[in-house]
Amino acid sequence: MSVVSVRHAAVAYGGRTVLRDVTLDVGAGEVVAVLGANGSGKSTLIRTILGLVPLAGGEIELFGTPQRRFRQWARVGYVPQRMGAGSGVPATVGEVVASGRLARRGIFRFPGAADREAVRAALDDVGLLDRIHDPVTTLSGGQQQRTLIARALAGRPDLLVLDEPTAGVDAGSQEAFAKALAGFGERGGTVLLVAHELGPLEPLIDRAVVVHGGRIAYEGAVPEPAGHHAGPGHDHVHPHAEPEQARICVAPTDRMPAT
Repeated sequence: MSVVSVRHAAVAYGGRTVLRDVTLDVGAGEVVAVLGANGSGKSTLIRTILGLVPLAGGEIELFGTPQRRFRQWARVGYVPQRMGAGSGVPATVGEVVASGRLARRGIFRFPGAADREAVRAALDDVGLLDRIHDPVTTLSGGQQQRTLIARALAGRPDLLVLDEPTAGVDAGSQEAFAKALAGFGERGGTVLLVAHELGPLEPLIDRAVVVHGGRIAYEGAVPEPAGHHAGPGHDHVHPHAEPEQARICVAPTDRMPAT
């Protein structure tokens, strides 16, 4: 069964085509990484799948239902790119994570034992259970990002969508992400993530999709760095590469906001 099905998708901003003729399937239980250079359209693809960006053409289905008619959003957990966990509002770590239960229980019901257990389990998954009562503003950037992942996990989704979850965060948080995603996958969850670099997430990836120039240029195992790009610290898809020859390479100077 396809959890996500994209058929000939096209997206345009102000008359400029950002995605063109994109077709992609993500099966139940898969961990799929969407890779590509800055400006390639990889984050736009994710946001379009979630309905945050309108289609100019093509079709998208979620869990077998056309996206325009899909209403079971509690089945989808989303972690956006580099968003402050506190959002400017004083809150504890536990309160931020508990907000991930709203789609599951509804806004008019008080939290119950199942909600409290889900919050604690999600924080335990990302290694922050001991910070449950701390103000989220006291956390490091990496810990705040872990809090956002816990918020998504607390909703007990079937599909977890993450946009650049490891960008700019410390190594300890990256390892915590990998552990949490591994546990989610072992429970049968499906993961779709955008990444500029995979780091400790790479062993978890079942399939990589490389976006280049608004199209899918490659689909398969995570590409190996080629030639001099295999050196340490180099990781981006070269815009001058032919689609079938696109390679992933990591450079700290490439870490800019993605499209």
